[in-house]
Amino acid sequence: MTTTTDTTDGLTWLAEPQSIAYGGYSVVLARGLASEELVDRIAAAAGPAVVARPLGPYTGEDLTEEYELEFASDSEDIALRHGRIGDLAFAVAYGYWQGELAVGPAVSRDGAEVFHLEFEEANGKPVPPFFSAWRDGRPLCSFNLHLDGSWGSAEVEGEPATAAAVTAALAEAGLPDLGRGRDDLHRTSLGVLARSFGLALPRAAVVEGELPAVLLEVG
Repeated sequence: MTTTTDTTDGLTWLAEPQSIAYGGYSVVLARGLASEELVDRIAAAAGPAVVARPLGPYTGEDLTEEYELEFASDSEDIALRHGRIGDLAFAVAYGYWQGELAVGPAVSRDGAEVFHLEFEEANGKPVPPFFSAWRDGRPLCSFNLHLDGSWGSAEVEGEPATAAAVTAALAEAGLPDLGRGRDDLHRTSLGVLARSFGLALPRAAVVEGELPAVLLEVG
């Protein structure tokens, strides 16, 4: 497990309401891949006939507007914006990603590390934020960021040494703590993940800047 001190935006800003777009966020980070390769692997995981069609550079706001007007008129395709921060490639999902974006062990094949952060903010059930990680085609770590057992296990699962290290880091941050508010639990867990795995996402680039965009569609 990577333990680095990161001076960038980290991950905690994702816990803010509508941090990326209405409905929550779905972010994939990868170490050992270019961002183009990451989106190609995500497309392949979505189905054998799915391809990532380049759309050009878009801001998040412009992509959301264009998606609603053009791309999703007769389908439920997923759009991605992608880029790089340090040694991490990232892909941010837009559109009908809830429960549909396929990220799993195969995306991390050939020695890559892949991390998926997902929060269905507008789901009325409600669904807690989730974290999953894979390395070289094998599950590495996963847990519900509220650590309350409301949706699946209340514990960190995965490769024993990694799960134990993350559990210890969460405990050092005072988690689990069912008396704390969900927003606080969310933010604190994201901070632990950023420190434990050396993860970050550039807020200005994702929220305000232009990034290359693709549409995942049946080719």
